[in-house]
Amino acid sequence: MQVKLLSTAGQAAALAATLHACNEAADWVSRTAFERGVFGEYALRKLTYGELKARGLGAQAAQHVIKKVADAYATVRASIRAGNLTGTRRIKAESKPISFRRWAAQPFDDRCLSWRLDAQTVSIWTTAGRMKDVRFAGSPAQLETLRAHRQGESDLLFRDGMWFLIATCEIPEMPQFEPADWIGVDRGITNLATTSDLDNFQGRRLQRYRRWHASKRAELQARRTKSAARRLKKRSRREARHAAHVNHRIAKDIVAVAERTGRGIALEELHGIRDRVRPRRYQRATQSSWPFHQLEQHITYKARRAGVPVLLVDAHYTSQMCPRCKHTSRSNRPTRDWFSCRRCGLAGPADVVAAVNIRDRARRAWVLVNVPLPMAA
Repeated sequence: MQVKLLSTAGQAAALAATLHACNEAADWVSRTAFERGVFGEYALRKLTYGELKARGLGAQAAQHVIKKVADAYATVRASIRAGNLTGTRRIKAESKPISFRRWAAQPFDDRCLSWRLDAQTVSIWTTAGRMKDVRFAGSPAQLETLRAHRQGESDLLFRDGMWFLIATCEIPEMPQFEPADWIGVDRGITNLATTSDLDNFQGRRLQRYRRWHASKRAELQARRTKSAARRLKKRSRREARHAAHVNHRIAKDIVAVAERTGRGIALEELHGIRDRVRPRRYQRATQSSWPFHQLEQHITYKARRAGVPVLLVDAHYTSQMCPRCKHTSRSNRPTRDWFSCRRCGLAGPADVVAAVNIRDRARRAWVLVNVPLPMAA
């Protein structure tokens, strides 16, 4: 849960000094870990805790700095083991210590950060001492979520000239109900999501928005200056936030319909879709950059909160197979938007046909999953 801090100029200066001091200390701990070959949290604590205290960090802040460094090295080692870092990228990651940006986020626990939700203020440790009555802004729903479910650490973050606190909330899952039927959801580029109920979430406005950003991005890239690079990063974050907002709205509407009608949600298994599908040249950038997986994540977690079951089904040939006679052929889809079965004549929007096929596959898969096991002799 993210809330915005309404800090005064003096409070913002103290927060900035604290963030810089913590990240400078993290850089020093990272160099020490790399030189000594010690990457475990408790071993690093023995080596660096005293020096961090001498640098002016509090006990809890020093421990969080050490843990942040240890977690960073653990993430790199996990990426190497998983094969995500290979070749020159692995050599680069292993040849120098991890560095931390001056404005990188810093975690705080309940000993160095306390919340007063009724007054909408926080008390937070800084290098200049404990700073009380720092106001924050949040909606009534956010405050209720924080009051009921906040657990563990909160991260102090500075972004685009504003200060934020990101609090960890552990929300219990609702028990899943037995679905009466399924809603098939087909994800695409022109139509971001199409359901078997004929609900269509079009992406034309989003495509225009992304094309506008692409043209501005090309102009900034041509300048090759530091200020242009900063503006590119800022514009990239803005575009990513907009895409996430669109995905949130789509997921919210789909889950609400499923919860109201007592049905589950069926999605295509799209992992590895970039390797299986060869889009046309003008579609490659859009397909590679659009967060299909993010929409799946949003639908999944919102469904878990509502108790709606979600099922992933095989995505092969969903837009080429006739849902009535099961005839499958590339010729069934003469254009990108239209489906016309060459055997039985069934015709309609291709995305709707794909959503119906996804729904039918979920029905068959759910029956197989719920078949009782045979009794042992």
